[in-house]
Amino acid sequence: MSGHSKWSTIKRKKGANDAKRGKIFTRLGREVTLAAREGGGNVDANFRLRLAVDRARAENMPKDNIERAIRRGTGEEKDGVEIEEVMYEAYGPSGIALIIHVFTDNRNRTLSEIKHVLNKYGGNMAEPGSVAWQFEQKGYIGFPAGDHEFDSVFMTAAEAGADDVVEDDEFIEIYTPRESLQSVEEALKAADIEVEDARLEWVAKTPLDMEPDSGAKVMAIIEMLEDLDDTQTVYSNLNVTDDLVASFESAN
Repeated sequence: MSGHSKWSTIKRKKGANDAKRGKIFTRLGREVTLAAREGGGNVDANFRLRLAVDRARAENMPKDNIERAIRRGTGEEKDGVEIEEVMYEAYGPSGIALIIHVFTDNRNRTLSEIKHVLNKYGGNMAEPGSVAWQFEQKGYIGFPAGDHEFDSVFMTAAEAGADDVVEDDEFIEIYTPRESLQSVEEALKAADIEVEDARLEWVAKTPLDMEPDSGAKVMAIIEMLEDLDDTQTVYSNLNVTDDLVASFESAN
Protein backbone atom coordinates (compact mmCIF):
# COMPACT_ATOMS: atom_id res chain seq x y z
CA MET A 1 0.00 0.00 0.00
CA SER A 2 3.07 2.27 -0.04
CA GLY A 3 2.17 3.64 -3.48
CA HIS A 4 -1.23 4.65 -2.22
CA SER A 5 0.55 6.28 0.71
CA LYS A 6 2.68 8.43 -1.60
CA TRP A 7 -0.37 9.64 -3.51
CA SER A 8 -2.11 10.48 -0.24
CA THR A 9 0.98 12.44 0.81
CA ILE A 10 0.93 14.51 -2.38
CA LYS A 11 -2.76 15.31 -1.95
CA ARG A 12 -2.21 16.16 1.72
CA LYS A 13 0.55 18.64 0.83
CA LYS A 14 -1.56 20.11 -1.95
CA GLY A 15 -4.45 20.57 0.44
CA ALA A 16 -2.21 22.26 2.98
CA ASN A 17 -1.18 24.81 0.34
CA ASP A 18 -4.62 25.29 -1.19
CA ALA A 19 -5.71 28.91 -0.86
CA LYS A 20 -9.29 28.12 -1.85
CA ARG A 21 -10.52 27.70 1.70
CA GLY A 22 -14.14 28.27 0.71
CA LYS A 23 -14.04 25.27 -1.61
CA ILE A 24 -12.54 23.09 1.10
CA PHE A 25 -15.16 24.21 3.60
CA THR A 26 -17.94 23.45 1.11
CA ARG A 27 -16.69 19.89 0.70
CA LEU A 28 -16.26 19.41 4.43
CA GLY A 29 -19.70 20.88 5.13
CA ARG A 30 -21.33 18.46 2.72
CA GLU A 31 -19.53 15.57 4.36
CA VAL A 32 -20.73 16.64 7.81
CA THR A 33 -24.30 17.11 6.54
CA LEU A 34 -24.47 13.67 4.92
CA ALA A 35 -22.97 11.99 7.97
CA ALA A 36 -25.55 13.66 10.23
CA ARG A 37 -28.37 12.74 7.86
CA GLU A 38 -27.23 9.11 7.82
CA GLY A 39 -26.63 8.55 11.54
CA GLY A 40 -27.94 11.54 13.50
CA GLY A 41 -26.33 14.67 14.89
CA ASN A 42 -24.67 13.23 18.01
CA VAL A 43 -20.91 12.96 17.36
CA ASP A 44 -20.53 10.50 20.26
CA ALA A 45 -23.06 8.11 18.75
CA ASN A 46 -22.27 8.65 15.05
CA PHE A 47 -18.70 7.62 14.21
CA ARG A 48 -18.86 8.84 10.62
CA LEU A 49 -20.02 12.26 11.84
CA ARG A 50 -17.21 12.41 14.39
CA LEU A 51 -14.65 11.69 11.67
CA ALA A 52 -16.16 14.39 9.44
CA VAL A 53 -16.24 16.94 12.26
CA ASP A 54 -12.65 16.12 13.24
CA ARG A 55 -11.52 16.72 9.65
CA ALA A 56 -13.44 19.99 9.51
CA ARG A 57 -11.82 21.17 12.74
CA ALA A 58 -8.37 20.13 11.49
CA GLU A 59 -8.94 22.47 8.51
CA ASN A 60 -9.96 25.27 10.89
CA MET A 61 -13.53 25.30 9.62
CA PRO A 62 -15.52 27.75 11.79
CA LYS A 63 -17.58 26.16 14.55
CA ASP A 64 -20.77 27.88 13.34
CA ASN A 65 -20.30 26.34 9.87
CA ILE A 66 -19.90 22.86 11.36
CA GLU A 67 -22.97 23.20 13.57
CA ARG A 68 -25.04 24.55 10.68
CA ALA A 69 -23.98 21.61 8.50
CA ILE A 70 -25.06 19.19 11.24
CA ARG A 71 -28.46 20.90 11.51
CA ARG A 72 -28.93 20.60 7.76
CA GLY A 73 -28.27 16.89 8.03
CA THR A 74 -30.73 16.37 10.86
CA GLY A 75 -33.37 18.49 9.16
CA GLU A 76 -33.36 21.23 11.80
CA GLU A 77 -32.20 23.75 9.22
CA LYS A 78 -33.31 23.73 5.59
CA ASP A 79 -31.68 25.55 2.68
CA GLY A 80 -33.62 23.99 -0.18
CA VAL A 81 -30.60 22.03 -1.43
CA GLU A 82 -30.65 18.24 -1.39
CA ILE A 83 -27.16 16.72 -1.44
CA GLU A 84 -26.60 13.16 -2.68
CA GLU A 85 -23.57 10.94 -2.24
CA VAL A 86 -22.66 9.11 -5.46
CA MET A 87 -19.81 6.80 -6.46
CA TYR A 88 -19.03 6.88 -10.19
CA GLU A 89 -16.83 4.24 -11.80
CA ALA A 90 -14.59 5.01 -14.76
CA TYR A 91 -11.45 4.11 -16.67
CA GLY A 92 -8.61 6.52 -17.31
CA PRO A 93 -5.83 6.27 -19.89
CA SER A 94 -4.13 2.86 -20.21
CA GLY A 95 -7.09 1.22 -18.47
CA ILE A 96 -6.48 2.76 -15.04
CA ALA A 97 -9.48 2.03 -12.81
CA LEU A 98 -11.11 5.02 -11.12
CA ILE A 99 -13.71 5.47 -8.41
CA ILE A 100 -14.97 9.05 -8.29
CA HIS A 101 -16.67 9.92 -5.01
CA VAL A 102 -18.96 12.94 -5.24
CA PHE A 103 -21.43 14.91 -3.14
CA THR A 104 -23.83 16.66 -5.51
CA ASP A 105 -27.13 18.53 -5.69
CA ASN A 106 -27.37 17.92 -9.45
CA ARG A 107 -26.37 14.51 -10.82
CA ASN A 108 -26.72 15.58 -14.44
CA ARG A 109 -24.34 18.50 -14.02
CA THR A 110 -21.81 16.46 -12.10
CA LEU A 111 -21.84 13.56 -14.54
CA SER A 112 -21.46 15.95 -17.48
CA GLU A 113 -18.40 17.57 -15.88
CA ILE A 114 -16.79 14.20 -15.14
CA LYS A 115 -17.43 12.95 -18.67
CA HIS A 116 -15.91 16.13 -20.10
CA VAL A 117 -12.62 15.57 -18.27
CA LEU A 118 -12.51 11.86 -19.09
CA ASN A 119 -13.36 12.30 -22.77
CA LYS A 120 -10.82 15.09 -23.19
CA TYR A 121 -7.96 13.05 -21.76
CA GLY A 122 -8.64 9.52 -22.97
CA GLY A 123 -10.91 8.06 -20.30
CA ASN A 124 -14.50 6.85 -20.20
CA MET A 125 -17.29 6.04 -17.78
CA ALA A 126 -17.72 2.42 -16.70
CA GLU A 127 -20.76 0.32 -15.84
CA PRO A 128 -21.58 0.08 -12.11
CA GLY A 129 -19.59 -2.77 -10.56
CA SER A 130 -17.13 -3.13 -13.41
CA VAL A 131 -14.45 -1.17 -11.54
CA ALA A 132 -15.41 -1.38 -7.86
CA TRP A 133 -14.50 -5.08 -7.57
CA GLN A 134 -10.85 -4.09 -8.01
CA PHE A 135 -10.95 -2.14 -4.73
CA GLU A 136 -11.70 -2.80 -1.08
CA GLN A 137 -12.77 -0.27 1.51
CA LYS A 138 -10.18 0.29 4.21
CA GLY A 139 -9.85 2.49 7.23
CA TYR A 140 -7.11 5.13 6.93
CA ILE A 141 -5.41 7.01 9.78
CA GLY A 142 -2.60 9.52 9.35
CA PHE A 143 -0.55 11.81 11.60
CA PRO A 144 2.94 13.40 11.77
CA ALA A 145 5.58 11.01 13.08
CA GLY A 146 6.92 13.67 15.46
CA ASP A 147 8.51 12.08 18.51
CA HIS A 148 6.50 8.87 18.19
CA GLU A 149 8.59 5.71 17.92
CA PHE A 150 7.48 3.78 14.86
CA ASP A 151 7.74 0.37 16.57
CA SER A 152 5.54 1.55 19.43
CA VAL A 153 2.94 2.97 17.04
CA PHE A 154 3.07 -0.24 15.00
CA MET A 155 2.40 -2.43 18.03
CA THR A 156 -0.44 -0.23 19.31
CA ALA A 157 -2.13 -0.18 15.92
CA ALA A 158 -1.58 -3.87 15.18
CA GLU A 159 -2.95 -4.98 18.54
CA ALA A 160 -6.09 -2.92 17.86
CA GLY A 161 -6.60 -4.58 14.47
CA ALA A 162 -4.58 -2.59 11.89
CA ASP A 163 -3.47 -4.26 8.66
CA ASP A 164 -0.52 -2.08 7.71
CA VAL A 165 1.55 0.76 9.17
CA VAL A 166 3.92 2.82 7.00
CA GLU A 167 6.14 5.83 7.61
CA ASP A 168 6.71 8.19 4.70
CA ASP A 169 8.08 11.75 4.67
CA GLU A 170 7.90 11.97 8.47
CA PHE A 171 4.24 11.03 8.37
CA ILE A 172 2.80 7.78 9.71
CA GLU A 173 -0.13 6.18 7.89
CA ILE A 174 -2.16 3.23 9.12
CA TYR A 175 -4.59 1.04 7.18
CA THR A 176 -7.23 -1.04 8.88
CA PRO A 177 -10.13 -3.32 7.97
CA ARG A 178 -13.26 -1.21 7.54
CA GLU A 179 -14.77 -2.46 10.78
CA SER A 180 -11.58 -1.82 12.80
CA LEU A 181 -11.10 1.87 12.03
CA GLN A 182 -12.82 3.09 15.17
CA SER A 183 -11.05 0.67 17.53
CA VAL A 184 -7.61 1.49 16.08
CA GLU A 185 -8.22 5.22 16.25
CA GLU A 186 -9.37 4.96 19.87
CA ALA A 187 -6.32 2.84 20.78
CA LEU A 188 -4.00 5.47 19.31
CA LYS A 189 -5.75 8.27 21.18
CA ALA A 190 -5.51 6.23 24.39
CA ALA A 191 -1.75 6.07 23.75
CA ASP A 192 -1.65 9.90 23.55
CA ILE A 193 -1.21 9.90 19.78
CA GLU A 194 -3.04 12.81 18.17
CA VAL A 195 -4.64 11.60 14.95
CA GLU A 196 -4.64 14.21 12.19
CA ASP A 197 -6.82 12.34 9.71
CA ALA A 198 -9.07 9.29 9.94
CA ARG A 199 -11.49 8.12 7.26
CA LEU A 200 -12.70 5.26 5.11
CA GLU A 201 -11.28 5.06 1.61
CA TRP A 202 -11.10 2.69 -1.35
CA VAL A 203 -7.77 0.94 -1.83
CA ALA A 204 -6.82 -1.03 -4.95
CA LYS A 205 -6.39 -4.77 -4.40
CA THR A 206 -3.73 -5.00 -7.13
CA PRO A 207 -2.04 -1.68 -7.99
CA LEU A 208 -1.08 -1.23 -11.65
CA ASP A 209 2.49 -0.27 -12.57
CA MET A 210 3.06 2.37 -15.24
CA GLU A 211 6.04 4.16 -16.76
CA PRO A 212 6.69 7.51 -15.04
CA ASP A 213 5.60 9.70 -17.97
CA SER A 214 2.35 7.79 -18.56
CA GLY A 215 1.64 7.51 -14.86
CA ALA A 216 2.21 11.23 -14.34
CA LYS A 217 -0.41 11.97 -17.01
CA VAL A 218 -2.88 9.75 -15.17
CA MET A 219 -2.13 11.59 -11.92
CA ALA A 220 -2.76 14.90 -13.70
CA ILE A 221 -6.18 13.67 -14.87
CA ILE A 222 -7.02 12.51 -11.36
CA GLU A 223 -6.11 15.97 -10.10
CA MET A 224 -8.42 17.56 -12.70
CA LEU A 225 -11.28 15.32 -11.59
CA GLU A 226 -10.64 16.20 -7.96
CA ASP A 227 -10.71 19.90 -8.80
CA LEU A 228 -14.34 19.62 -9.92
CA ASP A 229 -16.63 21.33 -7.42
CA ASP A 230 -18.66 18.24 -6.55
CA THR A 231 -15.78 15.77 -6.25
CA GLN A 232 -14.77 14.66 -2.79
CA THR A 233 -12.05 12.14 -3.69
CA VAL A 234 -10.83 10.10 -6.64
CA TYR A 235 -9.40 6.63 -6.00
CA SER A 236 -7.34 4.71 -8.57
CA ASN A 237 -5.40 1.46 -8.91
CA LEU A 238 -2.28 3.30 -10.08
CA ASN A 239 0.87 2.19 -8.25
CA VAL A 240 2.46 5.50 -7.31
CA THR A 241 6.24 4.96 -7.25
CA ASP A 242 8.98 7.46 -6.34
CA ASP A 243 9.88 7.84 -10.03
CA LEU A 244 6.26 8.53 -10.93
CA VAL A 245 5.98 11.13 -8.16
CA ALA A 246 9.14 12.86 -9.39
CA SER A 247 7.80 12.90 -12.95
CA PHE A 248 4.45 14.30 -11.81
CA GLU A 249 5.98 17.02 -9.63
CA SER A 250 8.46 18.10 -12.33
CA ALA A 251 5.55 18.59 -14.73
CA ASN A 252 3.56 20.73 -12.29
